Amino acid sequence: MTLGGVMLMLLPVGCLLSGGSWAATLGGLGDTILGPNTFLGAANFSTFLLDRSTGMLFLGARDAILAVDTNKLNERPRKIVWDVPEDKRRSCVGKGKTEVDCNNYIRLLEFLGDGRIYVCGTYAFDPQCVFLEVSSFTLEKAEDGGVKMETGKGKCPFEPSQHYTAVMAGGTLYTAATSNFLGTLFDISRATGSEQERIRTERSINWLSDPEFVSSAFIEETADNNPTGDDDKIYFFFTEVAKEYDLYTKVKVPRVARVCKSDVGGMKTLQRRWTTFLKAQLVCEDKPSGQRYNILTDVFTMQHTPGDPSSTHFYGLFTSQWEREELSAVCVFSLSDISKVLDGPFKELKKTCETWINPEPVPTPRPGQCLNNALKAEGFESSLKLPDKVLTFVRDHPLMENSVTAAPVLVRKGVRYTKLAVTLTEERRGAVLHLGTDRGELHWVAVVGQNATLLQEIPLFTSQEPVNNILLHQGRALVGSPLSLARVQTKGCSLYPSCEVCARARGLDCEWSAEEKACRPAKAEPGPGDMVDDALRKCHAEEGRCAPSIRELRVSLGLRLLLPCVQLSPRPCSWEHPPDRHTRQHHSDLEVTVTKDSLGKYVCTCQVHGQKTHCFLSFTRKNRL
Repeated sequence: MTLGGVMLMLLPVGCLLSGGSWAATLGGLGDTILGPNTFLGAANFSTFLLDRSTGMLFLGARDAILAVDTNKLNERPRKIVWDVPEDKRRSCVGKGKTEVDCNNYIRLLEFLGDGRIYVCGTYAFDPQCVFLEVSSFTLEKAEDGGVKMETGKGKCPFEPSQHYTAVMAGGTLYTAATSNFLGTLFDISRATGSEQERIRTERSINWLSDPEFVSSAFIEETADNNPTGDDDKIYFFFTEVAKEYDLYTKVKVPRVARVCKSDVGGMKTLQRRWTTFLKAQLVCEDKPSGQRYNILTDVFTMQHTPGDPSSTHFYGLFTSQWEREELSAVCVFSLSDISKVLDGPFKELKKTCETWINPEPVPTPRPGQCLNNALKAEGFESSLKLPDKVLTFVRDHPLMENSVTAAPVLVRKGVRYTKLAVTLTEERRGAVLHLGTDRGELHWVAVVGQNATLLQEIPLFTSQEPVNNILLHQGRALVGSPLSLARVQTKGCSLYPSCEVCARARGLDCEWSAEEKACRPAKAEPGPGDMVDDALRKCHAEEGRCAPSIRELRVSLGLRLLLPCVQLSPRPCSWEHPPDRHTRQHHSDLEVTVTKDSLGKYVCTCQVHGQKTHCFLSFTRKNRL
């Protein structure tokens, strides 16, 4: 390996992990990583389901379901094989699919509430579902002694890699998936229950336009907070091709869609179709820079006040269709903001060849609204009783005029985040983002007010294993990849092993104890102002952000380097460096060609919401002997 290659690998580690050993950190916290050899030959884990009362984690894999006791990770996992008969696999390959894809990939695991788990798999492009008895960890048998199966069409995707989401609401399954072998038809549907209640979206590009489904959430109204008798709702998040823009390029936009739990379709118009389907655009944009993030990749749903559905917030993980380099952003949308947009004006999509048609008047009762006490008092006890003019309007106007907008609380360039989970501080003054990367890492970012602070970057798996699942349970994160599982401690100031890292967690009520040389809970609440920088100044000079240790790089003339700077917001970063015409800034990083004039000290400074932070890292560069 060349000297330049070594440098480029070491620079991010020195900068982001403060020189600490990730293996020692994990070991010191008593956390565990289970590699591929642990799982009895099973692989391609795609689905997690956790029994929070027992800590038992169920994993959906290729041709198998596994059960792992997260309290006893040293014990051997239990495994059920559910594979595809050889003749069915051959038939699948004969239809043009690859041998690898013609297996049974478990894509759905959901508790049924009666001691069973509903399990659905791709089953060689013919989705099937089975029932798993939790107590005996066995699949239910049919009368002939084989596994009892039922069709999984509309409940599970046909293809292993297809985007898909599902949520259980009151024992009924709601899904967003492809519904044909070719993967060209898309439905958001009520997939279980009585045949009359199984309804879906209209087959119209105005409803769904080549969507990539991401996440779903069931928001159940509580009796105490529901004086109007409003209906429970299911929300779906996805990215689709926008039909409202007259552009040659296919513009992708993130969406949120809502349906109502009591919806049973219309009597004539929208028969066996949603009468409450409405959708709106999500806008994650940093207005000062004009940067917009339009590809939604994950959503984490959280009630900021437990037990209060109206306090629900959705943390969205985004990237950009237009950026060539890796880029990730996080925006937070409140349920109240989404509701305001869905209760607002409708967008008129109909047009002639030359001009837009005048908007149609909105009929009464308002199209797309959920049933409540007021509607029932007017005689609309069911969606079957809604007038045709109301149903026709909502069929033709599924999109809202206004968008749900938010500014990013985090932006990272050069990193592709794949999964997101969130914990709030006890006083709910801030949050910790647990972010999985496409290179098998777990990153922790503290968000307090408008400031985002990188706390830790922990390599968990190999760089070929992207993080595809994160579950938070009892102060730990259960992190999965297609091949491995990790359990990582997530709560407590002891997570932060150095003064600098502890100082970054000042907004989370942690402070460094010089006597104990350890990070401990703060005795007093953080004061106003730049809490993190105040804490950093108390660290030893070699650890503080405003005077970091000088890292010497021995280089040779002509060598090209890329010096990284960790940028957590869209605000600009700048470098102080010796003047040299071969030195160029590329976004937040610095490209340097080693010459006699370019030797010296390099310091990166970033802005956070208009205020400069202190330097993130600095280097001196010496000529190679």
